[in-house]
Amino acid sequence: MNVTATLIGQLLTFAVLIWFIKAFLWEPILNALEDRKKRIAEGLAAAERGMHEQELAQQRAKEELHEAKKQAAEIIAQAQKRSAEIIDEAKQAAVEEAERIKTAAQAEIEQEINRAKEQLRAEVAAIALAGAEKILEREIDASAHKKVLDELAAQI
Repeated sequence: MNVTATLIGQLLTFAVLIWFIKAFLWEPILNALEDRKKRIAEGLAAAERGMHEQELAQQRAKEELHEAKKQAAEIIAQAQKRSAEIIDEAKQAAVEEAERIKTAAQAEIEQEINRAKEQLRAEVAAIALAGAEKILEREIDASAHKKVLDELAAQI
């Protein structure tokens, strides 16, 4: 055989192979490569979006944590303020109660003083009657001289 004939046969076979590959295999392979390229690009974009969203979520979490700490501090401040108010109210109520008890005790003391005065007046009147009786050496009628005795007790 001749080298030229084998060479031409090989060229023809190679040309048919190239035509076959181009006609039936080249487009699907290119499409598969293009699809894979798109999927890889989409995956990288999704990963980048995920990283960005993660950063945003971390930032929001920090902001919410900061806001929660701020609210907690406000709540604690309000609680301390309210406790101070409650203490002041309790002190005020205690002062008012002490004042009321003092006033009631003062009124009771006044009543006791008045009772003691009345009792003392009655005793003084009895002593005065006894003294006057001894001076006059006769018995004085208390009912007859009640007006005089009442005036005497009021003066004492």
